[in-house]
Amino acid sequence: MLSLDDKPAYELSFWCGTCQFLFQRLEGANDTLSLPALTERLTAGLDELDDEVIDAFSMLLPEGDYLPILTSIEPQMRLPAGPGDYFAEEQVATWGVDSFWGLPEYSRTAYYRTFQTTVTHQAHLYEFVVPMLPPAWSDKAVVAEHAARLFTSSTPTAVAVSTLDVCAPAVDGRSEDYYEHWGLTHFLLDGHHKLQAAAQTGRPLRLLSLLSIDASLASREQLARVPGLRSQQVATRPLRA
Repeated sequence: MLSLDDKPAYELSFWCGTCQFLFQRLEGANDTLSLPALTERLTAGLDELDDEVIDAFSMLLPEGDYLPILTSIEPQMRLPAGPGDYFAEEQVATWGVDSFWGLPEYSRTAYYRTFQTTVTHQAHLYEFVVPMLPPAWSDKAVVAEHAARLFTSSTPTAVAVSTLDVCAPAVDGRSEDYYEHWGLTHFLLDGHHKLQAAAQTGRPLRLLSLLSIDASLASREQLARVPGLRSQQVATRPLRA
């Protein structure tokens, strides 16, 4: 469970060994954790890891170990059950639909797909950026300002706390495409308008990720692979009929 101000904000993947990857918005996901003192710096953007920015946002997070990563992303908005929805496509191909509801998992929020690549022939990494506020709540004028800025610069930076969940079903007897799903999820702390502007314009921006070692459903060895995997070329895994 991911909480915001001690209120449940997102239901996350269960550590059962065979459960599917999940993020599902709850009522507590209704605010951001922007820091006004850093707004100008993040709007201009980061060229490298900035200790002051990392320390400031780390103070807002639970105590623990975090791996900071600065990367470039090109977000594409996805809607639940719509075209390109991971939960309705790639996940169903591996786990099938929910055995009780007879439906795919439902994120209850628009979200962004930003990257995917091959881990091995039996594992694939999927990257997501998940907002704390639905894009429908965004100030359109602010989104337009960020959109104009992104046409002249790719350095404006959003900030997120992140998890890596490595998931696979128990057996592959009913799976159309059996393999490990590495779900790298960035929950936005700051930069909601920037992400929406980037998605609308097709422009890249930067993301400062604070990858939680303790909250991830992955080994330290798997977590250590994230920067290298993130530097690979985009590679899709074709859906199998």
